[in-house]
Amino acid sequence: MFRTLLIASAMVMLGACTTPQTRPGLDIPAVQDGQISQATMVDITRELSSDAFDGRSPGTAGEDKTIALLSARFKAVGLAPGNKGSWVQKVPLVEITGRDYAPLSVRGKGVDLAFQYRKDWVGVTYREDATTELADSELVFVGYGIVAPEKGWNDYAGLDMTGKTAVILVNDPDFTTAGLDGPFGGKAMTYYGRWTYKYEEAARQGAAGAIIVHDTAPAAYGWNVVESSWSGPQAYAQRGPDAPPLTKMNGWVQKGVAEQIVRAAGKDLATLANAATKTGFKAVPLGLTVSTSFASDIRTFESQNVIGVLRGKARPDEYVIHTAHWDHLGRCSPAPDGDDICNGAVDNATGTAALVALAEAHVRAGAPDRSLVFLAVTAEESGLLGAHYYAENPVFPLAQTVGGINMDAFLVGGRSRDVTAVGLGKSQLDAYLENALGADGRTITPDPNPEAGYYYRSDHFAFAKRGVPFLYVDGGEDLVEGGREAGAALAAEYRANRYHGPKDEFDESWDWSGVMADLQLFYRIGRTLANSTSWPNWNDGDEFRAIRDRSCAASAAGC
Repeated sequence: MFRTLLIASAMVMLGACTTPQTRPGLDIPAVQDGQISQATMVDITRELSSDAFDGRSPGTAGEDKTIALLSARFKAVGLAPGNKGSWVQKVPLVEITGRDYAPLSVRGKGVDLAFQYRKDWVGVTYREDATTELADSELVFVGYGIVAPEKGWNDYAGLDMTGKTAVILVNDPDFTTAGLDGPFGGKAMTYYGRWTYKYEEAARQGAAGAIIVHDTAPAAYGWNVVESSWSGPQAYAQRGPDAPPLTKMNGWVQKGVAEQIVRAAGKDLATLANAATKTGFKAVPLGLTVSTSFASDIRTFESQNVIGVLRGKARPDEYVIHTAHWDHLGRCSPAPDGDDICNGAVDNATGTAALVALAEAHVRAGAPDRSLVFLAVTAEESGLLGAHYYAENPVFPLAQTVGGINMDAFLVGGRSRDVTAVGLGKSQLDAYLENALGADGRTITPDPNPEAGYYYRSDHFAFAKRGVPFLYVDGGEDLVEGGREAGAALAAEYRANRYHGPKDEFDESWDWSGVMADLQLFYRIGRTLANSTSWPNWNDGDEFRAIRDRSCAASAAGC
């Protein structure tokens, strides 16, 4: 888990050169600011998020256009192909599109309920089966669906889940805690709170189905996001012969639907949910069964990561990575005006454009000592699949990868006095962030929504879990014009009306000044790391420190 530990004080040193900070054992050289083109940012963001790219879903014509654009722009700015002479790394995926959904039927104790697909529930299968049938599967309320031996926590204790369907709460048991103290990080979400973990654990328990109860606050997004993201084509990694077990069906239900089901069982959802927050919680069979069925169209295909590299002049076999995901949702649930293209302008045409703009600036400045890698990954929206594939099959060895900076969704709202660092306090990369901020006198703000689990929701996590230190820095919330109130309003409006919906569209009136300031920050960090002789590590006691230490010990070169 991550825990925000630091609010950096403002550093008033101004100028075009970043002043190095004194940190024991860390080489943080001074660097000049980069010449970063706003026109490049605007042009690429506009093009990638146009309707012509059809929402950039992997395995579509929109992907083909995206790969062609990025390869051409990387070449034009002066990068070299990053994968043995190729601009791309093939990523094997499978696309499963559910159709002909039967209602979600709940029966028992004189109860006969039926719920409408998309309006009341959504469901998918990860199995490559033409037909999925969940028939009279016993419903069991399993609280938060967590098995955490190191915390003495097991929501499945004493259960045989074979053939049954787990009803699971989203987030962690201590989500409602005001601070960051608690067995699961207080209000800060851990990986146990993520839907990915909950489905994985239900499958390990032998469940036939897993249904998460949607609630806007602990999920950190509304039902509209679930409906858009979980309907239509779903991309997954192709499974090998030793792949872990899978449920038949994974899904979500609206909170009101869950309340109705639990009430039909003679119980109260709020009471059960409260009990689930306590150590020693015991799962509750509901005495009801659930059934549904649907067909699936299955397509296997190869998607692509795009990789460009600026070779270092002194230590070219040491690498610093900039990452962003190029994909979005493609066609999705239509807006009231009929628009059904999720264009993903903010998420993540902005971050993808930033890769090109930063590469252009670094090439213009000349090669640094270490190599700089610019990695545009696929299928982030499907579960960080492209990033995980690269981290499992690295083009550049992870033990020779110094660290990285991830970019995912720049909110275009003008300059801010701060930045938001997700995962602050985890690694020595914090020193490089603080140093880079010093040139502007900006401050670090703790993650304002640690309960949303953003640390586990973007591509840096694929590298972090394999030991590579990575920064994930968002734009600030303290806007120069309007302060924190304006920043919070901007973020709230985006989450409510645009995030993972058709209205995440390019706007010609956007104020790019804040984005450009953030890009200058990322440039300084990347340049400093690329000219440094240090190998920043995870801080003592961090969950990823041992992984990195083992990786370094096993490598004859690099860290």
